[in-house]
Amino acid sequence: MRLLTGNVSRTGEVVWWAGDRWSPDVADAVGLEPAEGEALLAREAVAEKVNDLALVEAEPGPDGRPRPRHIRERIRAFGPTVRPDLGRPGRDWR
Repeated sequence: MRLLTGNVSRTGEVVWWAGDRWSPDVADAVGLEPAEGEALLAREAVAEKVNDLALVEAEPGPDGRPRPRHIRERIRAFGPTVRPDLGRPGRDWR
């Protein structure tokens, strides 16, 4: 499964594609097939509301919600590794 992610152009906030909108919560993200993800990536790149778009590998987490496979994307989704108090409440990057 792949997830589409990027940053809001005006604020830099990390967002995830939730099927019909962008969401700051990775739990809202929808898994995409490769062809579907590439088409969506091309369409959203033109919109210019979100920049630094990327399709990232993901897997189901322990709670069944999508969880990025790579540490960089987990940190983007859940917050810093050294100061858990600065991360999203109730989220753990591990």
